[in-house]
Amino acid sequence: MIQIGNAPCSWGVEFADDPRNPPWRQVLQENAAAGFKGIELGPVGYMPEDPAILAEALDEFDQTLIGGVVFRPFHDPDAWDDVKDGSVRTCKALVAHGAQHLVLIDSISERRAPTAGRAAEAEQMDKAEWEAYRNRIATIAKMGAEDYGLTVGIHAHAAGFMDFEPELERLLSEVDESILKICFDTGHHSYAGFDPVAFMQRNIGRISYMHFKDIDPAVKADVIAKRTGFYEACGQGIFCNLGDGDVDFPTVRQLLLDNGFEGWCTVEQDCDPEGDTSPADDAKVNGEYLKSIGF
Repeated sequence: MIQIGNAPCSWGVEFADDPRNPPWRQVLQENAAAGFKGIELGPVGYMPEDPAILAEALDEFDQTLIGGVVFRPFHDPDAWDDVKDGSVRTCKALVAHGAQHLVLIDSISERRAPTAGRAAEAEQMDKAEWEAYRNRIATIAKMGAEDYGLTVGIHAHAAGFMDFEPELERLLSEVDESILKICFDTGHHSYAGFDPVAFMQRNIGRISYMHFKDIDPAVKADVIAKRTGFYEACGQGIFCNLGDGDVDFPTVRQLLLDNGFEGWCTVEQDCDPEGDTSPADDAKVNGEYLKSIGF
């Protein structure tokens, strides 16, 4: 059975200490009101790390904690302590609430930001840098899978060093599937300039978790042409409501069903927390759209 959840990033929550973040209980309440039964943790520290406090709120709003994202600079060797701290805290929070999915994302790099969506122009790591980078990802994946019993997925993300399809496939070929699977984000794959459906067809057996995100093709073309920053692109609405962009969600659904996918698929509509849109309204619209195509 496929279940549909949502995530705090759909309310603009990208960093735990951002003063623009909405209150965490508001996000839980609005997610429930939109008809979702599951939610991600968001950046660790946004929701309470005291298990008793969060468990009471999840129960109050009838929410299941699905998983959590480690959005840290895996590409930066000097940030390794920060990456490990975020990873360990996230693992502990997930295990405390019976969540399954640990998602690893290399955060935005200044070296990669200007070439988001431009694979042919993007700077590549040299052999030694890549190997160290790969090993840092593998270390956290092994910890999550073996020490905490979580299902760990790598998530490609615009403007990081795990962005374009070739580097994602390279990583997957070099890290054992027993510790690292794929959290596949439909929108980021489109943003990167590749076909989400074609990737899913080739790699569906390794996809353990899905992020549902859609891309406005007109905004995508504009921000790529102008080399617009990722968060500025979010503010311009690059991640539109599901069904309004260039991702073929009916085919995505059929692929999942044909291959016996079970578990959670999570809506992620990254937005500006002070933007003109209403995250609560968008959550309802996205949920209704997914129901309309059979989810």
